[in-house]
Amino acid sequence: MRWLVKPKPDLDAVQALAKELDISEVVANLLVQRGITNFDAAKQFFRPDWHHLHDPFLMKDMDVAVDRLQQAIDKNEIIMVFGDYDVDGTSAVALLAHYLRRKKLEVISYIPDRYAEGYGLSQQGIDKAFSERVKLLFTLDCGIKSVDLIAYANQKGIDVIVCDHHNPGEKLPDAHAVLDPKRSDCNYPFDELCGCAVVFKLIQAHASTLGIEVQELQPYLDLVATASAADIVSIIDENRTLTYFGMQVYQQSPRPGLMALLGDRKQSAISLTDLVFRVAPRINAAGRMKHGTYAVDLLLSESIEEATNRAKEIEGFNENRKALDREITQQALVQIEESEQTNNASTVVYDPNWHKGVIGIVASRLIESHYKPTVVFSSSGDVLTASARSVRGFDLYAALSECQDYMIQFGGHKYAAGLTIYPEQYVGFCKRFEKVVSKLIQPEQKERTLLIDMEIPITEITPKFFRIVNQMAPFGPGNMRPVLLSKRVKDRGYAKLVGSDKTHLKCSFVAGNQSINAIGFGLGNALEVIQSSESDIAYVVDENEWNGETSLQLILKAIK
Repeated sequence: MRWLVKPKPDLDAVQALAKELDISEVVANLLVQRGITNFDAAKQFFRPDWHHLHDPFLMKDMDVAVDRLQQAIDKNEIIMVFGDYDVDGTSAVALLAHYLRRKKLEVISYIPDRYAEGYGLSQQGIDKAFSERVKLLFTLDCGIKSVDLIAYANQKGIDVIVCDHHNPGEKLPDAHAVLDPKRSDCNYPFDELCGCAVVFKLIQAHASTLGIEVQELQPYLDLVATASAADIVSIIDENRTLTYFGMQVYQQSPRPGLMALLGDRKQSAISLTDLVFRVAPRINAAGRMKHGTYAVDLLLSESIEEATNRAKEIEGFNENRKALDREITQQALVQIEESEQTNNASTVVYDPNWHKGVIGIVASRLIESHYKPTVVFSSSGDVLTASARSVRGFDLYAALSECQDYMIQFGGHKYAAGLTIYPEQYVGFCKRFEKVVSKLIQPEQKERTLLIDMEIPITEITPKFFRIVNQMAPFGPGNMRPVLLSKRVKDRGYAKLVGSDKTHLKCSFVAGNQSINAIGFGLGNALEVIQSSESDIAYVVDENEWNGETSLQLILKAIK
């Protein structure tokens, strides 16, 4: 792994900010790196405000969408909310369904079957809407490329409003309204919203026409925060504000379904990391292993008892998912070793029997061992479907765009995508994808990089320092928890291996007249280095609670 320390910002700017805010130069350095150079910028960063949200009517077609929604309410029409089966889609469905049902509307929530229908808007869903006399259908976290299917819905007399955040194709669907900040003709000030956040902007716009302040919609923001964390969107600009207020909901009164997934986790300590690693995999497991409707039902649970029972069901799905994920990853690793891909710039593997619901996770696992843009295929009826994942900095979506003549369809983001091909296209796709990746990938994208914010003496790690840094949350892409570097630190002699498989490292470093504990998950192989000499350590600062006492703890990222 390559350690890359960010360039030092302008010293005058750092010293001026430190003086203006009465903070240490270390903290001022971290802020200036994030573009915060004066009191007003710091106030907006540390104290997000409802006024920081953009006017939802700046989004193209928002006025049309709100007018059509109000028409449906006035006429008491039956509405279908159709969403993708992942966290973003199911959260968006739960949000809009709850909002509309409070308007006393009949709402049908619909999640496509991952295996029978595939990703996005489906003919089965439209036919279901028609049979249920639906007049207005919302596509949530999908629909932006469903040109033919939306034309089919129009023929059935169903108006469609698209709420999506994916990149549009060459042609926009002929929907009644298309809400997508990534539309080329949309001048909305921020285009990095997740799908659930686009839905929130819709209800914010509609509520405003009824004289309802956005603050009254805060209870929905636990869903938006969950979807933003799971979709790994940048936690900057409007996303930071939405997530900030969403985490307040988590800490005060999250909906029963989310509480049930968190189990005994203390609400006051919940972070976006918990949402990424505890909540999101379980919600996703429903769509991967059974059906996304289980996740929507959980998120719409009205009591903790009801939610707990549904969460237990979903926990079972998640355990099955983990077992399959381990098994298929091992098979894929064997396939890579037995193939001629070892020296390739990309990884592509295929087995007709691999479970379609976990191939995206397997792609991420393969990147952990073979750090390359990766595509994992499985069979799905008469076609092959794949999930693709990328490495830091490499635009996977752009690479796949150059392989379109080998695909039936594809969609996604810079770092994650899905695609479908005919079996006879597989060999040609592999060759083209490898050629494109070889051409586009840069040398620095071929090795893991640990991005370090700054080097500081370990003596700077104090409770006051931690309190200030912790106020920089919520952390996520665009505002990651600071990774720090301290050189020539020495273990106090207590270093040992911990964990059931003894792969984790626990140690304690001398910090002036005090000591500070550290844990390195998966860093057990560094035990001898720590014991035998001084080391350079890269880490983030956190807290550890043990026997009712809370103390600072370093979470080690790497050791030299």
